[in-house]
Amino acid sequence: MKLIKHLANLGYGSRKEMAALIRNGRVTDAAGNEIDEDTEIAHDAIRLDGKPLDPDASAVIMLHKPVGFTCSTKDPGRIVYDILPTRWRLRKPPISPIGRLDRDTSGLLLFTADGAYLHRVISPRSNVPKVYEVTLARPLDGSEVSLFASGTVILESDTKPLLPAELEIIDPTHARLTLHEGRYHQVRRMFAAAGNHVEKLHRSKVGNLTLGDLPEGEWRVLSGDETALVILPGPPHVQEPAAS
Repeated sequence: MKLIKHLANLGYGSRKEMAALIRNGRVTDAAGNEIDEDTEIAHDAIRLDGKPLDPDASAVIMLHKPVGFTCSTKDPGRIVYDILPTRWRLRKPPISPIGRLDRDTSGLLLFTADGAYLHRVISPRSNVPKVYEVTLARPLDGSEVSLFASGTVILESDTKPLLPAELEIIDPTHARLTLHEGRYHQVRRMFAAAGNHVEKLHRSKVGNLTLGDLPEGEWRVLSGDETALVILPGPPHVQEPAAS
């Protein structure tokens, strides 16, 4: 890809503005040598005003999402894109969230412009588990463990049973839930079906990837090894037919 188009696609500005940056010597290689628009050079070797470029389209970003932000570009309130660099909204292809977390849920949220990776992660065939830490309004009675594992729960307005999910009770009002699918407000609706109400919800793990020590409201680029942790090897989670 031509250098001018590459810089414009990263959101730094229009092609005309990028041509001006190059003419003014603001785009260099890692050694500080000026480069022109016809220079063939790797993304990681380019510097703009002496700084490395933003991640390229293959990058995967991990955000520790705070409560109060929506995964939307049109919500009138606060959106997750407010936390990321402003110019990223101008990127082509756009950076998109891999799955979503609702406004009142915190935790691990991934972004990428790599469509193939995004679809591989969200595909049911990949069986990427998501782990949620749940705080409940009322004490659990233990029956929820077998209920969620049964594969027979049908949520209100749904026609298809949920896949079996693993529930670990931490204490009477705290639990850890592992899902193998992603439906609208699924965790909240599951506990509502069990006669409870979710007070707080936090996604702590996707595949084998955790937030580690990433502070709330911060983001970072994942390494290749970390992106591989998201997609686990093995067969997809197959739902057994419900007993008649």
